[in-house]
Amino acid sequence: MVDAVAAANNATGRINAGQTMLASNFETFLSLLTAQLKNQDPLSPVDSNQFTAQLTQMAGVEQQLLTNQLLKSMLAAQSGGGLGAAADYIGKDATAAWSATRFKDGQAKWSYELAGNAASATLQVLDGSGKVVWQGEAPHKTTGVHDFVWDGRTTTGGDAQEDQVYTLKVVARNAAGDSLDAQVLTRGRVTGVEMYDGEIFLTVGASVLPMSSLIALEEARTASAPSNEDDPGLLASVASALNPSKLFS
Repeated sequence: MVDAVAAANNATGRINAGQTMLASNFETFLSLLTAQLKNQDPLSPVDSNQFTAQLTQMAGVEQQLLTNQLLKSMLAAQSGGGLGAAADYIGKDATAAWSATRFKDGQAKWSYELAGNAASATLQVLDGSGKVVWQGEAPHKTTGVHDFVWDGRTTTGGDAQEDQVYTLKVVARNAAGDSLDAQVLTRGRVTGVEMYDGEIFLTVGASVLPMSSLIALEEARTASAPSNEDDPGLLASVASALNPSKLFS
């Protein structure tokens, strides 16, 4: 469904561009035809066969414009249907490759995934301007998914601002000192869906993220909160649906 929405958006853009070109050509054609009729030689008028052919071409362009308008209406209806289908995600537990979340009720929550055991792993919290406001050692460095909760205390001793968006970044290295693949995840219950600029967004926990960033979706768990233990099974669960080389892009 995500691919269908993206394809619909691309198709809409192409249709809009094509319609603009056709409309311009249509106006130009009418101007030229009118000028031709006004300035034709009365003793040698336009051949009736040529004039009929020109009128047929004009009708074809007009028909193409109407067809483009119809396609736009169909794509708009399809996007609305995608939003309705996305509503089925509400109440399910989602995992997304997304690093931005709001600081809410005195904390911000993320998960991070390591492709292997790390000799060193550093977490950085960035504010909306991209400035690092907190940096520290990752609480877990083993392969798999780990949860991280930031209490809002900055490196300089200040406090995070309530309802402001912060981003997590993870930098990990293996025993040889080489960079280790890692990614930041957002995990939580889907509580809402919305359409913005032709794209569907989901509310997951304290984050609002594009549906295209989802990598896993499952029925709601009975547990009240995810544990802080390793969750190596998540990587295996999404690997079958995604290209492994893209898991940590």
